[in-house]
Amino acid sequence: MLVIFGGLPGSGKTTVAQALAKRLKGVYVRVDTIEQALRNSDVLKADEGPAGYVIAYGVAEDNLKLGQTVVADSVNSIRITRDAWLSVAKRAGTRAVEVEVVCSDRIEHRRRAETRATDVEGLVKPTWDEIVNRTYEDWGTRPIVVDTAHRAVDDLVAELAIRLERAQS
Repeated sequence: MLVIFGGLPGSGKTTVAQALAKRLKGVYVRVDTIEQALRNSDVLKADEGPAGYVIAYGVAEDNLKLGQTVVADSVNSIRITRDAWLSVAKRAGTRAVEVEVVCSDRIEHRRRAETRATDVEGLVKPTWDEIVNRTYEDWGTRPIVVDTAHRAVDDLVAELAIRLERAQS
């Protein structure tokens, strides 16, 4: 199974995705880590564009073909990247489940965005203005929506694991 996460920076997406990957003993693929590694390598002198996503698709597909559950963590803000993740699952012959992480409390979301630390060395976090002004296309009715505003991560992950189990049935 491919669990495709998406959500604005600071929504709690990475925290939930990492906890779910740990619970499922799945492979965790994070686009932020890949993009920062590309920047650190000096291979790309300009904006990395879609390279981080394209690499993540390949790593995810390899692991899906090995029978692993993959948890993909990225902002995933536009339909083209979401559809590309779905294509990865299709090529690997496995099910895909989309999970959109939101923080419905705007004040809490801003607090998180402005105070969170990053565990990816060298990664520059976006400002609050960059977060709220970025292109973020509506997901429609496809995803499971997880609201992190006032819930403990363990509770969210336990509930999400049950929903994923049902989705596989």
